[in-house]
Amino acid sequence: MNQTITKSLQDIFSKEVILFVLKIGFGSIMITGIFIYLFWSTLSSFITSYLSWIPWEWLQTTGAGAATIALAYMLIIIMISVLTSLYAEPLLIKLAKKHYPNANVIGSPNISTSVYLSIKSGLIFLLIFMFTFPIIFIPIVGQVYMLWLWSIIIKEPTAYDVSSLFIADKKLVKEKTKKSRAIAMIASLFNYVPVLNIFAPVFAQILFLHNILGKDAL
Repeated sequence: MNQTITKSLQDIFSKEVILFVLKIGFGSIMITGIFIYLFWSTLSSFITSYLSWIPWEWLQTTGAGAATIALAYMLIIIMISVLTSLYAEPLLIKLAKKHYPNANVIGSPNISTSVYLSIKSGLIFLLIFMFTFPIIFIPIVGQVYMLWLWSIIIKEPTAYDVSSLFIADKKLVKEKTKKSRAIAMIASLFNYVPVLNIFAPVFAQILFLHNILGKDAL
């Protein structure tokens, strides 16, 4: 795992990865920004109504604004994950050839499946987040819990996208991705830093790449 993380950190700051991330980040912010602009009042009203069940008035008052901003932030993260899933294949193949010249590309992720997994993971994340929102206010516990929630967005789509390129055997895929939760949580650490959060999904994909193809994968 140490070798996987080291190689991934080296890749994440390479020119081609930074350029890819900037393109994905710009597109995600633009798309999400338009959506939020069009539906901001609806989102605010929904969150205010949702928080009415919370018994603490102080949390209802302060939580509405925080939850609306948090939801907008989560939507950006989800959009970044979706676009990364759709467009990262050439980048992953290039990195694989760079580090593992003998690695064979045996297939390609199905676009419909990639989009489905990304949207499904995003919706699961949003549902759990909305119904467990107060937990994030608990010191330390809330931060770890948020990492776990973010990992939901990344885990399944990323494991599918990367493994589809290099592994055909489903049993081997299961074996190679057994550390997927830990990898997704490590990548999700980027989400705690505004701007750098655009690196989280592609960092997860690179981590999965090295975990699958590297000697320390198992």
